[in-house]
Amino acid sequence: MPGMFNYGIDKLAIGNAIALANAKLKGVINPEAAKRIETSHDYVKQIVENNKTVYGINTGFGILANTKISEEDTATLQYKILQSHSVGVGDPIPVEVAKLMLITKVHALAQGFSGVQLATIERILWHIENDVIPVVPEKGSVGASGDLAPLAHLFLPLIGLGECFHNGERHTTQDLLSRHQIPPIQLGPKEGLALINGTQFILSFAVKAVQRMHNCLEAADIIGAMSLEALTGTKAPFDARLHELRPFPGNKLVAQRLRFLLKDSAIMQSHVDCGRVQDPYSLRCMPQVHGASRNAWLHSKELTEIELNAVTDNPIILGPEDTISGGNFHGQPLALPLDYACFAASELGNISDRRCYLLLEGKWGLPMLLMKDVGLNSGFMIPQYTTAALVTENKTLCFPSSADSIPTSLGQEDHVSMGSISGRKLNRVLDNLEFILAIELLSACQAIEFRSPLKSSELLEFAHAHVREHVAFASEDRIFADDINRIAGIIKDFSFVGRVNEFAATRGVALNVNFESFEI
Repeated sequence: MPGMFNYGIDKLAIGNAIALANAKLKGVINPEAAKRIETSHDYVKQIVENNKTVYGINTGFGILANTKISEEDTATLQYKILQSHSVGVGDPIPVEVAKLMLITKVHALAQGFSGVQLATIERILWHIENDVIPVVPEKGSVGASGDLAPLAHLFLPLIGLGECFHNGERHTTQDLLSRHQIPPIQLGPKEGLALINGTQFILSFAVKAVQRMHNCLEAADIIGAMSLEALTGTKAPFDARLHELRPFPGNKLVAQRLRFLLKDSAIMQSHVDCGRVQDPYSLRCMPQVHGASRNAWLHSKELTEIELNAVTDNPIILGPEDTISGGNFHGQPLALPLDYACFAASELGNISDRRCYLLLEGKWGLPMLLMKDVGLNSGFMIPQYTTAALVTENKTLCFPSSADSIPTSLGQEDHVSMGSISGRKLNRVLDNLEFILAIELLSACQAIEFRSPLKSSELLEFAHAHVREHVAFASEDRIFADDINRIAGIIKDFSFVGRVNEFAATRGVALNVNFESFEI
């Protein structure tokens, strides 16, 4: 049985947001949250009955905020806002991201400051629990009045419109509701605005990016250590005393992980007196470069978790005579760290490509291009072309979306965050990074076998053996795209890092001990 999470009451963290999306945790509205929701909805009903003018309840939206709407038209107004704002274009976002949008919106609404009906939240929960996930186009949000277009598409199914994914297939909402014998709901005053105002599109991409980047950071340390071993590099630059003199937390963590990963390596011991003075920066400076990306990741994680527990719609309902029309929907607090994380992820790929290149040079006892019979064979030369291409593509994606702003709503919304683009773009960089790391892992595993019969550390030998369960040593050319895709698969699904961590635990090693803030 899955554990229980109380929407609107418990603290939502990245780990349990992912667990809710994967049905490893069940989200519920407990009586305390239900009371808050109903009280807030009662306040909205009183506002309507008293004919008090409040933005979005009995006025138009955006530039039409000064247009009064009659009491009999307030319900129609909420229906129309979902229709009019459904202007998204492009491919659908991943189903898991759309499900995270539903989850994060429920948590925000359940805090009781949005004025929605309990029945509306219960219908959203039905979508989550039955995996009836709305189709949300990827483009169209400027990330300012919240993610208006994607959230409008997300909630069209509540009023019987739009499309949903269910059991891997795409259906019209009308067809799915008919099949389940469920009628559309009737939105009350303020509800349409509460549903589409908020940052849940940016936030859900941020949640996935934090999870995926964490996995890439963990993988990069393991893979980098394997490359170091293959290139007979030294572990001296990872000495804890050095990093206490420049004590950035991410740098200290990476240095610690590299010490653990390289502990008791026979390969390392075999060249302690080799006379080589220094390694190239891509080996020697892993704590500084991987560590800087870790620091950026930690900043992103901390701000994402603040947003996970925030109320980001507008206006906020505090009482029948107490409403605040503000700007909590503005995406800038996430847009900036998402762009920062984008640079940090790109740099992980940059340094990984440099290590791929080093492995091919034929230095320090390795054969050129990591094959003995080159000429007839191209060896691992061409996979590095792919890392070079992916690294450059990532660099072009590093323009910060948050540096741009185009006014909308006839100037009422005169500064926008473009954070929705930041979130999507970061995940594209992570797509490329997973392939770059896969190519380095393939190259490092190929190279390390030329050190046989010497063995690496227990942990890195396990990592190497795990890769060999999926891809064999290459004694001649083959279609390396197949190998790359297989190894990228075990990085993308978190199993490579997961298996190494599980093995380390059986040996009494916790790679991140004393750095718990860097965990999800």
